[in-house]
Amino acid sequence: MVPTLAGRLQTRLFLLATVGTLLTVLITPVLPTDAPLGAACRASFGVLFTVAVIGLGWELAYHGLQQFRWEKDWPMLFGLLTALNEGLLVWLAVRAGAVPGADGLAGAAFLVHFAVVWLGVWLTANGPMRVPFLRWRFRGGRLI
Repeated sequence: MVPTLAGRLQTRLFLLATVGTLLTVLITPVLPTDAPLGAACRASFGVLFTVAVIGLGWELAYHGLQQFRWEKDWPMLFGLLTALNEGLLVWLAVRAGAVPGADGLAGAAFLVHFAVVWLGVWLTANGPMRVPFLRWRFRGGRLI
């Protein structure tokens, strides 16, 4: 079953809130930054929140583009490659000062954090997510 728009939105928010938060907590203390841990945490969670908010808009755009595909879904590799455009937009938001707590965030710290969280969420969505949520795929990706 192809995930519906509601299923995609729910899954994105759920995975960022669970897997994304866990990975952010684990990776933030070792990020390549000179900022104190409190400032690094504010920046990391600001980026995570921005990824979630901007990601909802991306899902609407992806949904519109998928309507031109006969099966109305992306190949799995496309889902991984969307990290490029989403990461670039979030980085531009960081540079513009639009991400709360991320003032002066180093590019290397952003790249490491974003890559680890994105890869972790993508891998979870395409593997372990199917174990505890057996009917997830059959309900169009909806969790609620």
